[in-house]
Order: sequence, then C-alpha cells, then structure tokens
Amino acid sequence: MTTNARLRALVELADTGSVRRAAERLVVTESSVSSAVGILAAEVGTPLVTRQGRGVRLTPAGERYAEYARRILGLHDEAVLAARTEADPEHGAVRIGAVTTAGEFLIPGMLTSFRAKHPGVVLHLEVAPRGLVWPMLARHEVDLVVAGRPPQDLYAARAQAVRPNDLIVVGNPDERAGFDPARVTWLLREPASGMRATCTALLETLDVAPPQMTLGSNGAVIAAAVAGLGITLVSREAVRRELASGALVELPVPGVPLDRPWHLVSQPRPTSSTRLLIEHVLAAPELGWSGSGS
Repeated sequence: MTTNARLRALVELADTGSVRRAAERLVVTESSVSSAVGILAAEVGTPLVTRQGRGVRLTPAGERYAEYARRILGLHDEAVLAARTEADPEHGAVRIGAVTTAGEFLIPGMLTSFRAKHPGVVLHLEVAPRGLVWPMLARHEVDLVVAGRPPQDLYAARAQAVRPNDLIVVGNPDERAGFDPARVTWLLREPASGMRATCTALLETLDVAPPQMTLGSNGAVIAAAVAGLGITLVSREAVRRELASGALVELPVPGVPLDRPWHLVSQPRPTSSTRLLIEHVLAAPELGWSGSGS
C-alpha cells in the first residue's frame, strides 16, 4: 500500500469502526487494512486503534491523526485536479458540496446550465447538512460549497458569490386562526442542519418554548407543514409552489422574514475548472447570483 492508501485505510476504519467494513469499502482484504494501520502506528510511534468488543475504535492519538489524514487526502486530491485542469479546464472536474435546501432548489438549475456550456467538465456533488458540508471544504474534500454564511473559523475559504434568500415561517392555512407561535408545534430539521440552528435561535429570541417535532429532511418538514402537523421556518424559495397553490401560508412572527443569503464559497485558490463554474454562475443573471466583496 502507498502512504495515501494507508491513510485512507485509517480514515475508513475511523468512519466504520470495523476492519471488515473498512476493507469492503476499499475493496481490499482485512489483513491489508490491519497492516496499513499498523505501519502508520509504527511510524507515529503510538497505537492508533484499540479493540472494542467485536470492533475497533481509534485511540485519542488515532482520532487526532485521522483528522490530519482527511485533510492530507483531500488536499492531495485537490492538487491532482488542479494539475490536470490547469492546461485543459474544459476537461477537468469540480467537487461540489451543498446543504440540503440548496441541493434541492439551487443546484439542479446551476449545474444543468453549466453542463450545457461545458459538457467536458465532470461534476461531483455531495448534499449534506451544514454541519457536514463546511468541514468538507476545510478538509479540501470539495472545491466549492453552496450554503449559508461560512463559519467564522473557516479561514481557508473565499466567498465568490451571494444570492438573496429569505427565511419565513409557514404553515397550513388552518393555522392562521388564533395563531400563537408559543403554542403551535414547530417542525425542526435534523440536528446538524443550519436551518434547525437558525430556528432554535429564533425561538430563543422570541423567548418561547413551544412543542417541537424533528423530521429528517427539508422535504419531510414541508410535507408535514402542508399536512397540518405544525409550522416551520424555511427558505421562501423552497415553498414557492406551496405558497402559490395555497397549500401553505406565510405566518406573522416577530423578526421574520430573516435575511440569510446563499453563499458560493471556494478554496482560496480555485482550480481552473472550478473557476469556470464560478464564472458561469456570475455571468448567468437567471441564476440570481452576484459577486461577493469578501
């Protein structure tokens, strides 16, 4: 195994907690995974894994080393893409990460129009909650992120474009009669979601503690609101059709709408193919993006 292969073995072991499952993901033998991690441990000079029941877990040293391993692997992949696309960006690749709402409502139009003009560029897309997407950029696992405002501690990032995004509170039309945000059930996204964190902050600002129900996706939250299970904070764009049809109505809540623009964020020095995608987004007025000064 090369050094990169050993690092991948450690990362897969960290993710799965099992030598067998790590080997299945990497399509290698279990002994190859064990040997790779053993060689890394010998190089570092301290154990990286320990037995836990039928599986294994990383030691504190192993967890720390795995953090660097992810970054090393991501940066190496980025370096390969940068070198390959420098001479021919029209035949390169772009790795994109997007939060769920952006993945459902912004990314399809963006990538469809881009592919029509640049069919030779391979596009890789990962859609995940905010709490997972931004670490991908920090570890150089993606070249571009479409999400809300980047975390303040994400220094190695550059906002390339912004797009307006209003967050509103919506519910079934029956919720309008005697509406009280302190008594109605609020529908929340999954724990790692940025929308959930924003909604929780809104409830704290309102100083209310209403009943809450957690659902696993943006689509599930909207469907539950339409069905009358409760109300929710959501991007206006995500419920445009439901508002137009009358299936949902906008409800009056102090401090809402919230201005939470979308951000298109890249690594500090984008690859040539990534730059093509950024330039396309900024040059297409129908996509609604404008340049960012940050």
